[in-house]
Amino acid sequence: MIVGLIVNPVAGLGGAVALKGSDGPGVQARALALGAVPRAGERAAAALRALRARRPGLRVRTVAGPMGEDSALAAGVPYEIAHRPRAGAATGAGDTRAAVAALGTVDLLLFAGGDGTARDVLDAGPRPPVLGVPAGVKVYSGCFALSPFAAGATAAGFDGSTVEAEVVDLDEEAYRSGRVGARLYGTLRVPAARARLSGRKTGSSAEPPGTADSVARAVVAAMRPGVAYALGPGATTLAVGRALGLVLTPLGVDVVRDGVLLASDVTERQLHTCAMSQVTQGVLSVIGGQGFVIGRGNQQFSPRVLAALAGLVVLATPQKLAALGGRPLLVDSGDPAADAAFAGHVRVVTGHRASVFYRIQSASEELP
Repeated sequence: MIVGLIVNPVAGLGGAVALKGSDGPGVQARALALGAVPRAGERAAAALRALRARRPGLRVRTVAGPMGEDSALAAGVPYEIAHRPRAGAATGAGDTRAAVAALGTVDLLLFAGGDGTARDVLDAGPRPPVLGVPAGVKVYSGCFALSPFAAGATAAGFDGSTVEAEVVDLDEEAYRSGRVGARLYGTLRVPAARARLSGRKTGSSAEPPGTADSVARAVVAAMRPGVAYALGPGATTLAVGRALGLVLTPLGVDVVRDGVLLASDVTERQLHTCAMSQVTQGVLSVIGGQGFVIGRGNQQFSPRVLAALAGLVVLATPQKLAALGGRPLLVDSGDPAADAAFAGHVRVVTGHRASVFYRIQSASEELP
């Protein structure tokens, strides 16, 4: 089996430092200055390890340096270099497109990145079947596996059968201002393995008016004096802010206590400091269509933050849960061991005086 590998080494940089994306050299430089740590390479290596464990005869064709070679070395898989990016220059969209063309004929092309990277692969023109290793901040497109582990397992079982998956992306500048408008750019052929693919994120515009407000009233009524609550991104958590009479950061993480806004748009480091210094609960909503609770757009809730929290409140409207069709809620914090602690069932607040227990699991758990 010959697998192509392309890594966007700056994918996901802006997540934990509250920049809500990583597009553009300016944002990337700011993220690094704030202490962001690149993770795309290690997520690609995790996918390769899972793949090699199932296909020992694996051969990888990749790009020199951090665009693939480093991940292959870390995973201990045999590889060949098919492309070398411009020396001394930061990698960009043009490098991804050039790499797709240079890799030539492979059985499957793995790419580690986010929605912007998926767009670059799409723009590269004719290509083999592909599969995304999720490493971006949001990852709304349907061409990604649930996790690096799921990407490797899916690649190992690939038999040539494919389906079309949508590539969508957001205007990050508008996104940082709280305006969410995903645009469909096209489709990519991916392995026909629905259970291991994340699917495209869906919005909440079809929900009956007041549904999120009903959930918010239930959350506010249950808040305890002296306890800090870290409210994650999403329309439902924004409704919690309205119920408290507060204006929260659109698509950011804010901390409230006793009805007062303690900190707005916090980074992972700030959230960890808060959770270590006082009793803090996380309040997170479910991503429609995908079922993710942790790991998509809320990287501030890192493994160490999750360990420091006193608890987690999960929010979802009944319509959002029904749309999952029985598929579980998912956790992808970047640490499969930490994610495994969530296995089982979690109470989900679905409205005023209404909740259900719903199955939740690590996105790296073995699936059919």
